Amino acid sequence: MLFASLTLLCQPLSFVAAKWQKLVRIAGNPYRPELHYMRGPGPKWHAKYQASRLDRTR
Repeated sequence: MLFASLTLLCQPLSFVAAKWQKLVRIAGNPYRPELHYMRGPGPKWHAKYQASRLDRTR
């Protein structure tokens, strides 16, 4: 009797524990957009504007 009631209680508790672990994992690893965006002009920009910069220095 006691064993049967413990197994019935175990399933909902494991479900709640799994959801709790997922929530903690998501909260512990926040999205950091600075890791995903460019940090400056790329090689195409430098190639395009390098010629105009050289003309100004002469």
